[in-house]
Amino acid sequence: MATITIGTPADRARLLHTLVLGFAADPVARWASPDAATYMDRRHEFFGAFGGAAFDHGTAFVADDGAAVATWLAPGVEPDGEVMAAIMDEQTPAHRKAEMDELVEQMDRFHPAEPVWYLPLIAADPAHQGRGLGTALMEAAIAVIDADGRAAYLESSNPRNIPLYRRFGFDIIGEIRTQSSPVLTPMFRPGRD
Repeated sequence: MATITIGTPADRARLLHTLVLGFAADPVARWASPDAATYMDRRHEFFGAFGGAAFDHGTAFVADDGAAVATWLAPGVEPDGEVMAAIMDEQTPAHRKAEMDELVEQMDRFHPAEPVWYLPLIAADPAHQGRGLGTALMEAAIAVIDADGRAAYLESSNPRNIPLYRRFGFDIIGEIRTQSSPVLTPMFRPGRD
């Protein structure tokens, strides 16, 4: 059984490494940054802008002292889009920039207008995958989300993870893709009254 704790601002840098490793073979992340050196160069900073606010708001769920991490953003907490856009502009291959803009536009269209719990990032260190840590992280987060009663939203960047999200009540609400990108699957979970 995994031990789940809440990551703090002091844990942020260390736990972002877990996410960087966990996404190293992710289809969408590596489509965006196919070169390994480019992927590693600023991905820590990119993930900090994408989901790092969870560490400041007590919504970064941590399994087994960093073996896996989920950064949930509570309603009203947003990723730092400016930092993310600057890094992606710098790191996306020139021939893919128009498609990256299209992908982000599609993501924006699917993101609910209502305040929701948003899961930008969940990953296990590859050395710890297959131990049920994702399930444990989802159980802990869903308990908090259900207590709040509001809806939740995520985009699955890896089709292998869709069954996990379905088990926790998320439904597929569309498909995000460009001409050459892998599929990004937006998923929504209604609020609990």
